[in-house]
Formats: sequence, C-alpha cells, structure tokens
Amino acid sequence: MDKTAIRNAATVILVRNGNSNPLVLMGQRGHKAAFMPNKFVFPGGAVDTEDAQVALAQLPDKISMQRLAKNTDPALVQPLLLSAVREMWEETGHAMAVADASAPAIAEQQPDAWQGFFKQGWLPSAQGLTFIFRAITPPGRPRRFDARFFLGDADLIMGDPDDFSKASDELSHLKWIPLQETRSYDLPFVTEVVLAEVQARLNNPQIDHGVPFFSHDGGRSQFLRL
Repeated sequence: MDKTAIRNAATVILVRNGNSNPLVLMGQRGHKAAFMPNKFVFPGGAVDTEDAQVALAQLPDKISMQRLAKNTDPALVQPLLLSAVREMWEETGHAMAVADASAPAIAEQQPDAWQGFFKQGWLPSAQGLTFIFRAITPPGRPRRFDARFFLGDADLIMGDPDDFSKASDELSHLKWIPLQETRSYDLPFVTEVVLAEVQARLNNPQIDHGVPFFSHDGGRSQFLRL
C-alpha cells in the first residue's frame, strides 16, 4: 500500500437523544496507531475493495446522494456508504441494517469482511444517514484520507446501543458522550469542526446547511461547500 496516497474513507456520527441531551458515539484509538494515536474519534475508516462487491438494501435521502456524488467518481458512492456501515459494525459491533431471513443463505457469497454481518440475518442499510461533511487530511501526515462524514440517529442500529460486545479492539473506551462534553476529550482538529457542524444541525434542523468540504489545493487549505 502506498502510504502517501489519499485513501477514500467514511465516518459515522451516531446521535442519541437528539432533541434533548444529545449523546454521540466515540471511541479512542490505540497509542500505537500510525494515524491519530490516542485520539477520540467517530467510528470509520478507509473504503475496502470488498465494499464495492456488496449491495445496499436501502439508500440515504436523494439530496445526500446528490451531494455525495459531487466531485466524486459515481462508482465510489455506494462503496463509501457500505464502508460506513462496515466500519460501524467492525469497530462498535453495531449494525445499520434491515433484518432479512434470506441474508444467512447468501452470506458465503459475500466478501470475507461481510460474511459475519450477513450471517446475523442482516442486509446493510444506509437509509437515515445524512452526508454532512467532507475533509481531506492535510499534507505531511503519516496517512491521508478523503473522508466523508455521515450523521444518523442511534435508532438506525440493530439491538442495544450500549452493547459493544461484538466490537473489534480497534477502538477502546467506546461510549456515548454528551455532545457538550466532547471537547474535554483529546480530539483531532477535524473532529472538533465536525462536532460544531453536528451541533449547528441539531440546533437548526429546518435549515439546509449544505456540506462543508475541507480541502487542499496547491498547498493551501480551504473550506468549500458542496
């Protein structure tokens, strides 16, 4: 793998109690991680080639799909969404899915990373996710990602939102953190910016906020809007 290449990635911000005392799901990266060690982050990660080999049962809203496709290879849109679903499942044990009795029967036809998901009787779903932010890691970092951030309600996940027993060990200290307390944690800069966007959307859900895009052109950082 070319460690200097910019990899496409997807991240999910799940919110509980959005109308009263909102909580967001976060976990801590390991101290030996090459990218953002020790930082508290949202579940997410790079798109895998296997994500293009799986079908989504449900899609997000039309506006999110249009904005996700802007300045993006059309063939990458659904893999980005599937990556968001897969990373949530792997890192937290939570599935964004629809129950389907036929899923276990087709599990072995899926790529290795997806077989366990289907064996649970689930089909991956991105319905209810809203595309809210895009950011490219600045130059000079050990890893660079073109990350798309998706906002969703905790009701999108199957089962108990406090049950992390199926999570991998990629993130530790998984917890639902009060949104007002997140800045007391060790956060990457981009996470702080995204949290401000989440707060703005929760405060004014009737407004079309667009999608901020933090990019770098000619060595200059800039905020655009998709």
